Amino acid sequence: MDSPQYPSGQPPPATSTGFIGMGIAADIILLVLTAFFCGLLMQRLRQPLILGYILAGVILGPHTGGFSISEVHDIELLAEIGVALLLFALGLEFSHKDLKPVKFIALIGTPIQIGLTIGLGIGIGWILGWDWKTSVWFGALISLSSTMVLLKTLMNQGWLGTLSSKVMIGMLIVQDLAVVPMMIILPLMNNPEAGLTSLGHAAIKAALFLACMFFLGAKLLPWLMRQIAKLGSRELFLLAIITIGLGIGYATYLVGLSFAFGAFIAGMVLNESDYGHQALSDIIPLRDVFGLLFFASVGMLLDPSFLVDNLGSILLLVVLVSLGKGCIFALLSWVFRYGNVIPIAVGLGLFQVGEFSFVLARVGLSSGAIDADFYNLVLTAAVLTMILTPIASAQTARLYTLKKRWFQKEPLESINVPETGLQQHVVIAGGGRVGMQIATTLHRLAVPFVIIELDQRRIEQAKSAGYPVVYGDASHEIVLEAASLAAASLLVVTIPGIVESQTIITHAKRFNDRIEVVARLSDPDFFAVFSELEVTDLVYPELEAGLEMIRQILLALQIPVTEIQRQTETLRKEYFTSRVSQSASYRTLSHFRAAEQQFDLEWLTVVRGSSLVDRTIGEAEIRKKTGASVVGVLRDGHLEPNPGPQYRFEEKDLVAIIGSGQARTAFQSRFLPARAAIASEAA
Repeated sequence: MDSPQYPSGQPPPATSTGFIGMGIAADIILLVLTAFFCGLLMQRLRQPLILGYILAGVILGPHTGGFSISEVHDIELLAEIGVALLLFALGLEFSHKDLKPVKFIALIGTPIQIGLTIGLGIGIGWILGWDWKTSVWFGALISLSSTMVLLKTLMNQGWLGTLSSKVMIGMLIVQDLAVVPMMIILPLMNNPEAGLTSLGHAAIKAALFLACMFFLGAKLLPWLMRQIAKLGSRELFLLAIITIGLGIGYATYLVGLSFAFGAFIAGMVLNESDYGHQALSDIIPLRDVFGLLFFASVGMLLDPSFLVDNLGSILLLVVLVSLGKGCIFALLSWVFRYGNVIPIAVGLGLFQVGEFSFVLARVGLSSGAIDADFYNLVLTAAVLTMILTPIASAQTARLYTLKKRWFQKEPLESINVPETGLQQHVVIAGGGRVGMQIATTLHRLAVPFVIIELDQRRIEQAKSAGYPVVYGDASHEIVLEAASLAAASLLVVTIPGIVESQTIITHAKRFNDRIEVVARLSDPDFFAVFSELEVTDLVYPELEAGLEMIRQILLALQIPVTEIQRQTETLRKEYFTSRVSQSASYRTLSHFRAAEQQFDLEWLTVVRGSSLVDRTIGEAEIRKKTGASVVGVLRDGHLEPNPGPQYRFEEKDLVAIIGSGQARTAFQSRFLPARAAIASEAA
């Protein structure tokens, strides 16, 4: 893949004020520092970090003066690695099986989209008075969308893995493949026969490469990773991953195909091995650093003075391209029978002009098909559409909600919800792993519930399990209304984000001020926020994981079960009450925990020789003779809670008793041999 350069073929001259003699190293240091502070600014403004990276590129670019990068072209070359690593990482988490639900819109819809967008470009060129060749070039340039910008946007917004993201990624893959024939055909519009010959050669190369990767690479690469993993070196494993991703990408570049596309295919092949997840976790930090360089290099292409001088023309292009291209994508999604939020998400996600357009524009410039002014015009408009993508894509849920309000006859999609409606049910906001576990338990207990979820993949999982689910964003009132929240008895918020959780709970209280709320806590600093919202109970996953590890450690050290229970519950009580001492709800919860401790529930084993074997609770007169009460019996993995007086004990039963220390001691001395009591304490 050729890197985007300036019309002259060389980067504009710049005066570097970096560290003398350090060259590219000084540029990278300066760029990373500037990107950090710009990213921090965007974080404060609640904007995507990639906008900060682009801003850093504008600040340090050759057009702004002051501190500037001296080796712009070198940064662009490093940015190509960022594109390849991003697509390699995408391949590692994107199995070819994920393309099956979107194969028709990807393979058939994308060529139609490219054709319609080229037609849009010709129409815009006609309005602006361009000649037909320039108009065709413009249409081809705007027909490509940005894989890099979209993927980063989806990752930041948590939409990666949804059906809409699969539709977009599938179409982007086909677009990237289309770059090769475009690079051959467009410069040779005056000599079609030569173009067809070159296109045929490229098609043969692509077919051979894909065949080698999926038939040979699918066996060779996993075997190679297995051998490297056996060496036990984390550094060698990481180096092998980078070598495979970039090496295969470079091999595809040498045969005339896309560098980034080869890296993506390598990732997809590795995804099928046992080491795909480990490879992905190792490559992510490197991917993010090089991704920063890519977005900064995009910012460097933006010339503020050219933007100001041609502001009217550039804004007109941005508006026409964004609206026209967005409508084309949304319409195609609808034509291919994707409903609900998907057409909106696809239209707002793929309206921008992509990074491969820079490559294609450079080919047009070098061949004389387009001039420098046109190149700068398209390039500046393309960068602006990239900047707008995260902002526009973030409006997807809001526009979907407005759509539902405008078209009341079109209800929110709900699956497996009883026709008679729901009453005194549980509303689960978020159908991820935690939400599905809760739903499974409630389903087994025949407790009515409904899941609210926006991720199409999770919607399908809930549908397959037969669980009632409402498609939508739980932070919107219309979605909560569709889940019959006003008639619900409990709201469970499994979403970790504090902003989303706060919005959901606030709206829920308006619908039903008596509803109880159980929420997931992602950070202890947010205790006060949930306290003000009068949440019934909080679950802090890190605390629960820590308590469970403490239990396992103390069990391994043969600490008595009663002491383990006392220690963990004391920790829990101290943790919660120290942070929410002003909340009446948590004071009540603390009292419950303390009362549970005072009951001193203890588990004891009925061993051979015990006088309880083959006797009922009534016959043993346990309460009368010891003062202890039997509150449960665990037999063969089955728990019998609160057994009646006719319940008959068997050998190896685990018996739960409560009572004072004296009562429990009396129970052990009367019904259990001394060794059995000691053994059960250490169990």
